[in-house]
Amino acid sequence: MTDYTVFDGHNDFLFRYARTPLAQRKAMWIEGEGAHHLDLPRMQAAGFVGGFFAVWVPSPDDAGGLDFEASMEVLPYDLPMPPILEQADALPTAMAQAAGLFEMERLSGGDLTVCRSGAEVRRAVDMGKVAAILHMEGGEAIGPDLSQLEVWYRMGLRSIGPVWSRPTIYGEGVPFAFPSTPDRGAGLTDLGKDLIRECDRLGILIDLSHLNEKGFDDVAAISSRPLIATHSNSHTVTPSSRNLTDRQLAMIAESGGIVGLNFGCAFLREDGRRDSSTGFDRIMAHLDHLIGALGADCVALGSDFDGAVIPSVIGDVLGLPDLIDAMIQHGYDPALVSKISSGNWMSFLDRNL
Repeated sequence: MTDYTVFDGHNDFLFRYARTPLAQRKAMWIEGEGAHHLDLPRMQAAGFVGGFFAVWVPSPDDAGGLDFEASMEVLPYDLPMPPILEQADALPTAMAQAAGLFEMERLSGGDLTVCRSGAEVRRAVDMGKVAAILHMEGGEAIGPDLSQLEVWYRMGLRSIGPVWSRPTIYGEGVPFAFPSTPDRGAGLTDLGKDLIRECDRLGILIDLSHLNEKGFDDVAAISSRPLIATHSNSHTVTPSSRNLTDRQLAMIAESGGIVGLNFGCAFLREDGRRDSSTGFDRIMAHLDHLIGALGADCVALGSDFDGAVIPSVIGDVLGLPDLIDAMIQHGYDPALVSKISSGNWMSFLDRNL
């Protein structure tokens, strides 16, 4: 593992961090208390050189984060999603999480740095720092006045998923459903289409993970940028509503885009359950399919650390070396392992951020 590093397409650590009392945050982040999937010392020990750090706002009646595990034990499942979250309700939480990332940067003494371009990412990694990209999972905090997007851009926002799962004023996400296609609901709203155009103008990446199929097609038709899904898997291998069909993967490949493999057990397993006994074989099945559909240069990692039930064979960020070993034992050559673990994200960001 010492020859490999990891750049990650998605984590939800900011949600955990912002909910931690101020007096405990330094110990949580710098010393590492081990209660979450990530902290700075474990990231450094595991060769985690950077990633997208997501701002995600839960619904008001679910402040502890959605936990559908019990419901997802009974097949089939199709869970109702909360209603639209208003900007006034989303903004304070989103701002607190963004502020948390900059606080983490300060507390790290430079060991983590917030990056605003591919060149900054490359420079940070070359200097041995953890490169962090500010991402928004669900655009509720932007609101209907898209001029506010530029404020977030100036704060460092460089990637946005217009939806998480609940609907927004921009479009519709897919529900937690199994088995199900991602063809659920209508396409982007007119405001959602304007959001895509404004993101293109500013240079903010559009994340297609969790967006429904019609919304996906709208982004593909409107955006001039490569299509990306920061943390999604193959629908052919696991028919979850949140996974990507072969048609969608073909469109991503044609655009020169990229897909980050999601470690969430529900999106890896054949039965769609959040069962941490999931083995590396399920991860390899998805990687094999993604490589076949996208090519070796378009497949990466998008862990969903601190946002999903992940396989116990990984456990937390310290399990990344075991994932690397599993790829090698599966028969991937060193060049391919290097591309999947960090090289493809780094090259993509060099070209597109």
